[in-house]
Amino acid sequence: MSHQPSGPRCAALVGSYTCGKTTLFEDLLFAAGAIDRRGAVKDGNTVGDAAPEARARAMSTELSVASFDYLGEPWALIDCPGSVELTYEAQCAMMVADLVVVVAEPLPERAVTLSPILRFLDDRNIPHLVYVNKMDLPEATVRGTFEALQAISGRPLVLREIPIRDGAGKVTGMVDLVSERAWRWNPHKPSDLVALPDTLAEASGEARTGMLEALADFDDALMAELLEDAVPSTDEIYANLTRDLQKDLIVPVFFGSAENENGIRRLLKALRHEAPGAEVTADRLGIATAGTMAQVFKTVYAGQSGKISLARIWSGEVKDGIGLGQDRVGSVLSLMGRRTAPRGVARAGEVVALSRMAGAATGDLLTESGVVEADWPAPLAPLHALAIRAEKQSDDVKLSAALARLAEEDPSLAAAHQPETSELVLSGQGEMQLQIALARMRNEYGLAVTAGKPAIPYRETITRPATIHARHKKQSGGHGEFADVHLEIRPQPRGAGFAFDERITGGVVPKSYFPAVEKGVQSYLGKGPLGHRVVDVAVTLTDGSYHTVDSSDMAFQKAAQKGMAEAMPGCGPVLLEPVLTVAISVPSEFTPKVQRIVTGRRGQLLGFDAKDGWPGWDEVQALIPQGEMDGLIVEIRSQSLGVGTYTCRFDHLQELSGREAEKILAEQA
Repeated sequence: MSHQPSGPRCAALVGSYTCGKTTLFEDLLFAAGAIDRRGAVKDGNTVGDAAPEARARAMSTELSVASFDYLGEPWALIDCPGSVELTYEAQCAMMVADLVVVVAEPLPERAVTLSPILRFLDDRNIPHLVYVNKMDLPEATVRGTFEALQAISGRPLVLREIPIRDGAGKVTGMVDLVSERAWRWNPHKPSDLVALPDTLAEASGEARTGMLEALADFDDALMAELLEDAVPSTDEIYANLTRDLQKDLIVPVFFGSAENENGIRRLLKALRHEAPGAEVTADRLGIATAGTMAQVFKTVYAGQSGKISLARIWSGEVKDGIGLGQDRVGSVLSLMGRRTAPRGVARAGEVVALSRMAGAATGDLLTESGVVEADWPAPLAPLHALAIRAEKQSDDVKLSAALARLAEEDPSLAAAHQPETSELVLSGQGEMQLQIALARMRNEYGLAVTAGKPAIPYRETITRPATIHARHKKQSGGHGEFADVHLEIRPQPRGAGFAFDERITGGVVPKSYFPAVEKGVQSYLGKGPLGHRVVDVAVTLTDGSYHTVDSSDMAFQKAAQKGMAEAMPGCGPVLLEPVLTVAISVPSEFTPKVQRIVTGRRGQLLGFDAKDGWPGWDEVQALIPQGEMDGLIVEIRSQSLGVGTYTCRFDHLQELSGREAEKILAEQA
């Protein structure tokens, strides 16, 4: 197989958090000679998962980049976090990769966990292949996993190998369908070339024919050869595989066991021979490379080093001190996990860290003349939230700065003050992501933070009309205060809001005081008799009196407030809760479980339909009270192998009564 060396290339490893990506990442680096010793996740000494939060949880909590040379060619590997709560970080890495390796578990029922990843890759036309890991498991199946993945992939999968099994059914090696050679695996050692087992000759031939037929769908010349029973050359097959992969027409499938270092060199060989170059990727992204261009795909605050921007160089050279975007590069650094080393200059295709880029943000396409607009995925909408506060009031400013940095590092995190509840709310993709953020505030910023469930913005309204006569009078020497008002209060239809009117005749209350009366009424409605903002109320000023010397705007405001406070408790106040329209997306097999979740949260099912563009998925529509939304994403994911999600928006306010209302009012007391 011929190979034309190319410039620096980049591959990203993605998959669910249980698939073994970090072990595969370590294997590839070891096989390429980038590291001298192979670490283990359980020992906490791998290149990836080097953050304290990652090692405490034995899972990736941030992406890791490793740059190295393999057979004289420069490479960058990106190990992406597998948790669905950290999806945005993986998406950013996939955007700049030339090729994505989707790491799958060898169990058909787990294939669905890769649906969001495959959908993103298909939508973005990103070349990708599948590596089925953990083939050392007794229940591992290549064919079953292949078929399950094909059901959720928008591209045809092409099996590149078939397994060799021993008498007990254990996978001991593989047959390469292109070269038609067989290999016997040796744990932690290179594989041995062996004769093709006679028992696999027929199966190998059938699988090879299936591979060729899949390729012929994109090559008329190959199709003609197959129809004439001609045997295409090995070079021709490799050329078709490479071209179709680079155009994202097919998804090759390999397999192995990262734990035992099986299939690693075969995967590394495929990356080297078949991954497109940086210029192809830039063209796919619509980047017209000219001059010097670099794109930031991750922002990191690294202790005393300050802000670090991880970037892919698309064209030109980036040197220490060069002006890029809004800043001047402090230094160009190479990456090996969390370790950095100065390198001074980087060329097109390389992945490096740029220091002191204060104005650069994730997704920015930087040039010497400024920041150029570029296509980039938007941060995902928040699904889980915590109300947080610093344990020490003196740390409030420090907390705001820490949150700003965390949101810059992970744009799917957001923090905002809620004026109505006076809370600082941190929101993100799930409970684990927020707990990681809290741990980082503690470990990196020395901040002790308390967290709890955010308050629900309940409202209240009235069910009965009332009239009230209120007078404000105060005399303490000199000018006094005097205002006299007659108010008529009545309920409005739901959603009508607040209305103020007057029916004053004869000038008993001058027009100049009408705005003051309205202001006083609205001031009271900010917190009604049940403790919440009052809505859907109409108030009319019907009568009153004033004093030419002692009356004032403030006096009429106070009189109106007093009248409302006296009248409202007798107007039949009721609590209103916000209700959201929720669209829950899950694989179809989990739809009944989701329906039970909805009804268990006082929700109203509106129906469900097949999710557009997502084979095998449903979208369940429902109305759910906002007070029942806490932890919803956690429950949905626990019932859908971690892949379920939802979107929501405010729909209406509805009256809350009985035990639920009593419970809420008791909690507020």
